[in-house]
Amino acid sequence: MTGSNFSVKLKSKRGQFIVNDLNENTTLGELKTKIAQATAIQLPQLHVLVGYPPKPLDLSQQREQQDLKTVGINSGETLIVEEKAVTAINTPTPTATAAPTSAAGSTLEDDEALARRLQAEEDASLGAAAAGGALPQPVAPTEGGPNGDFNGILLKKVVPADNSCLFTSIRFVLNGKVDNEGSEMMRHIIATEVAADAQQYNDAVLGKSNADYCSWIQKADSWGGAIEVSILSNYYGIEIDVVDIQNAIINRFGEDKNFGLRVFLLFDGIHYDPLYMETAQSTGPATIFPVEELGVYQQAEQLANEAKSSRQFTNVDKFTLRCMQCDVMLVGQVQAQKHAEETGHDRFGEI
Repeated sequence: MTGSNFSVKLKSKRGQFIVNDLNENTTLGELKTKIAQATAIQLPQLHVLVGYPPKPLDLSQQREQQDLKTVGINSGETLIVEEKAVTAINTPTPTATAAPTSAAGSTLEDDEALARRLQAEEDASLGAAAAGGALPQPVAPTEGGPNGDFNGILLKKVVPADNSCLFTSIRFVLNGKVDNEGSEMMRHIIATEVAADAQQYNDAVLGKSNADYCSWIQKADSWGGAIEVSILSNYYGIEIDVVDIQNAIINRFGEDKNFGLRVFLLFDGIHYDPLYMETAQSTGPATIFPVEELGVYQQAEQLANEAKSSRQFTNVDKFTLRCMQCDVMLVGQVQAQKHAEETGHDRFGEI
């Protein structure tokens, strides 16, 4: 009996991969070999996390003959693959008394943050399987080799200007979908994070009280910006690079966290669109890239410079808004801020 065929997803700093030719009787040793081949990580340096929150998978020789079902790996599972640092033979191994870290040097908190994003993808995959459809391919740089195929051109995916363009764009780069179904969830995530740290997110930072902000951001017509991008970068465990074409710069949210993967958003002054790349080996648009892949980042820089030169941005001092609470027409960011201060109104829409 060969068991039913299924696949697992691998996510590493080198990219994302799919291993298809597995079944319930495939042994852990065989899976280790396939992971090493896909990620170009030597077997002794393999460190794999599975589940949510992610926990290290025991890859010891004693378990190599056990089948995948026995070790707890199921069809559609997402495995986080890291590379252990090579340690000197004579270096004694300290007992684990400090904060737990993975073998690759990242804390388990970092692994859990990444797993939140992976879990969202996993839920979507399992939902499709339950409906009788095939497991969707993850949005990935490539599945064809260890270093990825980044010879494509970085392109803009236009999303609706519906006051939730930031959240729609982030959903696309993480899940490959253009819809606003994830906007409400993201707004709730942000409100929860802000409410939990009133000292960091104080009146001066938010421009309003902590409680007022938490109520405001959960409204469908409230715009997201730098604060929201920073929170979502940390929550999903991925660097979010915002390509600001008005100033021809790239703002790297999560840069200080040393995340291994990044996504790109285009910002024209008031509107966000996601960036993606079509590659020769990828079955779908690539939206998630290893941080060390500088070619993609350089393309984003070039795109920002070209867009600024051709003035493809919105001047926030001249664009037209409408107050959604009293229907007053306003021109520019300054008028909108003044109106908000005088009236307490905080709901504006693009015209």
